[in-house]
Amino acid sequence: MALTPDAIHLSSSLSAPDPASDASLAEGLAALESYKKKDPAKVVVRFKAVGNAPIMKQNFFRVTVSNHFQAVIQFLRKELGWKAGEPLFTYINLAFSPAPDDTIANLYRSFATDGHLIVNYSTTAAWG
Repeated sequence: MALTPDAIHLSSSLSAPDPASDASLAEGLAALESYKKKDPAKVVVRFKAVGNAPIMKQNFFRVTVSNHFQAVIQFLRKELGWKAGEPLFTYINLAFSPAPDDTIANLYRSFATDGHLIVNYSTTAAWG
């Protein structure tokens, strides 16, 4: 079998490692590792009932900023004793319903009021 010019070019380019390539690979791996680490910082989330939703006895909770809003929804369901099929509508500052994959850090940075992230909850759709 004869070597084609493409095969010769490929084998010659793979023969010697490039030091700059190794440094960028190490830098990329370090960035990936730092991204995987969860931020231990916490913020205060305040829950407020809307409409006919039951009022919680304790409505201030500290939540890790690296969590997604889905974790807040699951926590709220657990605190209220609601099953997965029961309706639960959540809103930030009586204005909008965040996506479950939004992070608490982003929501807090953008919509915190008086040092709290206010999460309103209801059994029926309250706002569009």
